[in-house]
Amino acid sequence: MKGSVRIRLARFGRKFAPVYNIVVARARTGRNNLPIEVIGTYNPIPEPLTPEQKAAGQKPIKDIRLDFNRSKYWIGVGAQPTDTVARLFRKAGILHPTWPAPHVGPTVEERKVEVPAKAVE
Repeated sequence: MKGSVRIRLARFGRKFAPVYNIVVARARTGRNNLPIEVIGTYNPIPEPLTPEQKAAGQKPIKDIRLDFNRSKYWIGVGAQPTDTVARLFRKAGILHPTWPAPHVGPTVEERKVEVPAKAVE
């Protein structure tokens, strides 16, 4: 049964200040229903930089806390991450940068178009 368990984000926090839990949940349950397991947190709003950090040219960092072992376990047993979680996992190095692999199917050679000699002149 492919896709019965998903790795997705559950929203918490205030208005205009979201904080997300990265959770493993059944695919057909609601966003904030009780999950199977919480494997991390994600804060998409970076903390403001100090003047010294700005002068040094640093960029603001979004806070991601993740249990790598449990994440790899759930991916290994077939849990499907949502697009956002897959992007976070690729940045963290849990998923391969080209995940999911491009569709590999039969290859069809390109047609060669021959132009008649009279049309060229």
